[in-house]
Amino acid sequence: MSGLDNSPATRPLRIGTRGSALALWQARHVASLIRALPGAPPVDLVAIATTGDLRTDVPLWTVRGRAFFTKEIDRALLEDRIDIAVHSLKDLPTAMEPGLVLAAVLPREDPRDALVSRTGVSLSQLPPAARVGTSSLRRRAFLTRARPDLTLLELRGNVPTRLERLERGDYDAIVLAAAGLKRLRLEHRVTQHLSPEEFPPAVSQGAIGVCTRADDRHSCGWLQPLDELRTRLATTAERALLERIEGGCQVPLGALATVAADGIHLHASVCALDGSQLLTASGDGEATDPGAAALGVRVATELIGKGAAGLMAAERALQGRVEAP
Repeated sequence: MSGLDNSPATRPLRIGTRGSALALWQARHVASLIRALPGAPPVDLVAIATTGDLRTDVPLWTVRGRAFFTKEIDRALLEDRIDIAVHSLKDLPTAMEPGLVLAAVLPREDPRDALVSRTGVSLSQLPPAARVGTSSLRRRAFLTRARPDLTLLELRGNVPTRLERLERGDYDAIVLAAAGLKRLRLEHRVTQHLSPEEFPPAVSQGAIGVCTRADDRHSCGWLQPLDELRTRLATTAERALLERIEGGCQVPLGALATVAADGIHLHASVCALDGSQLLTASGDGEATDPGAAALGVRVATELIGKGAAGLMAAERALQGRVEAP
């Protein structure tokens, strides 16, 4: 379906987004892609505060529930207050709200994690007991496995705020997504790109997901040309893996799928929070939507067979929890 086949182009598309610098960059990028289509309608941005933005008093991995950065935006979508929701795909739960559809997945940026150190030294060169900031349970687990001597501290806030806290000496180093730094033109701050083999990224890290209502043909028509097949297939495999394992952002699981002409390769790891145990699995599948989903389920099943479910259950039992609003 092309954009010209939709409702009149004078109808504006309302794009819902978080208000952080990175979220606004992503929403404006989607808006620019839509505006570049022939006969495109006007596009408006609507900033929406989410639970993840408001709950800064506790680490998010201690909060029971999911969808911390997407729930309020998706609610606005279901209530017809916006037409399109732009998310970092890693924040979008695998079980989407009924009535919503992931209409487009944009080309993926660098999926790796990046270390930014105050003195410009690499992870291996950080001094003993160096203070490293991260808000991710996954990063905590893999950092502990690589450097059990590190002092890991909670780090919240948007990307510029996190960098400011590093600069003023709250941390010796912090770990961020390379994609976010690059999109904000802060790639020069990266001290070291962390290897995906040793530090597997979050599921769908670096990808932007664009959602709309399943019955909104007008919005779906304008989003369809933005969908990029290779990233769609890679993230389909990763999200199918996550769904099968029934994890979330509070689980120390990392995965990365790569797509080539002859198929998809998926590698995934689950790590104990104390770094003492690492479970890995990988596999190959067909470069189709069903093939990608089947690959994710197959690799997840292998991880579960190796004890991933028990490891994650033990980790959950050790973590304090508070209820999300």
